Amino acid sequence: MEDFKHYHSIESLDKSWQELVALAQAKLIDAYAPYSNFEVAASLLLDDGTVISGTNQENAAYPSGLCAERVAVFASQSFHPQKKIKRIAIVAKAKANVELASGSSCSACRQVMLEAEFRQHEPIEILMYTNKNQWTVAKSASALLPFAFNQNNLISQY
Repeated sequence: MEDFKHYHSIESLDKSWQELVALAQAKLIDAYAPYSNFEVAASLLLDDGTVISGTNQENAAYPSGLCAERVAVFASQSFHPQKKIKRIAIVAKAKANVELASGSSCSACRQVMLEAEFRQHEPIEILMYTNKNQWTVAKSASALLPFAFNQNNLISQY
């Protein structure tokens, strides 16, 4: 099975994806990005239909902030620990722009999404806006991080 599927318009995505994207876009206003001026929002769909959204939250002590993906995943796991994450839609834009910008998750977010997959024993589909009018769906977080660090790396060899 192919790890990624590409779509050339939002209209070519199924209704569930379109709704998640719309929710994420609506949350961009809540991003706190005074340093990078790059606003990011993520909306995720849980197995019971619940939607959780998160936005990037920067901090003057720069590494102290959090990306939108981690905010959403951690909120999901904190408030709905028994529910599984099915899908995550990620959108970004420069603060001064109206149009979406290309963006993919950083390695820390990829690791967190992968850990969520390990915890729930099911893949999480991830949608990103990757180019002008192109959307990319990863079939799972593991597709975004093929040589991932996981619990097997922590097993003592002695």
